[in-house]
Amino acid sequence: MEPVNHVEGRAYPFGMKNVDTDIIIPAKWLKTISRSGLGKGAFEGLRKEPGNIFDDPRYAGASIIVAGDNFGCGSSREHAAWALIDMGVKAVIAPSFSDIFSGNAFKNGILTVVLPQAAIDRLVEVAKTDPISIDLEHQTVTTPFQDRFIFEIDPFRKACLMGGLDEVGLTMERRDAISAFEAADAQRRPWLVPAAA
Repeated sequence: MEPVNHVEGRAYPFGMKNVDTDIIIPAKWLKTISRSGLGKGAFEGLRKEPGNIFDDPRYAGASIIVAGDNFGCGSSREHAAWALIDMGVKAVIAPSFSDIFSGNAFKNGILTVVLPQAAIDRLVEVAKTDPISIDLEHQTVTTPFQDRFIFEIDPFRKACLMGGLDEVGLTMERRDAISAFEAADAQRRPWLVPAAA
């Protein structure tokens, strides 16, 4: 997982409330266990509408989505986070998130920022013309117009995102302790050690 410290650039001024995981990635895309290629299915239903923001060249390559309340509700499909990553999204800013989506996003390196609706309304307006900056270390979202919004984040999640540590990475940080335990355990209970081939 890539470390997340700063996310800066254009943002999709989405603003839609109650975006469920079926809107993020329709069920027909769930036939794969691969994370790659899902970006082309992201927001497929909305992309069928002419003039949608996800195909608007002004937001090409946007790494942030500014969304409405209850983003990621619905099913627990991790494919929703995979689809966002595959389309280049590194952060979503909203007034609230589904707990399951928020967990999936975190485990896949997507920063979820909770801000009040007034801040979301302002960011949607700014995103239509200008970039947005998220500083995870200082827990701020800023704009070129001196807007500065402070957000809270769980310290463990913050450390993992900044360090680029998913569950495997966290385990590998303890590999010396794990190896020492396994060696000591093999001495205590040699009958559990597989025979050499």
